[in-house]
Amino acid sequence: MVIILEISKEELYTLIARNIKKYRKEKGITQAVLAEEVGVSHEFIRRIESKKGIKTFSVDTLYRISLALDIDISKLFESD
Repeated sequence: MVIILEISKEELYTLIARNIKKYRKEKGITQAVLAEEVGVSHEFIRRIESKKGIKTFSVDTLYRISLALDIDISKLFESD
């Protein structure tokens, strides 16, 4: 089932960033380990998860993050 939500670009990036951090912690890995598994820098993952960080990333990067976290990519778009 697809639910269309009215959400700003900034809110969407914040939601995804929060979910990346949540699932990374649930898996028990550090930002550095996630970065290595995804093939990006530790700084890139840190910026994504930072509340003040600039959040820009591609769908390919999200897909690789979901693989590294062993979750379906749709989980990165779920709100609580």
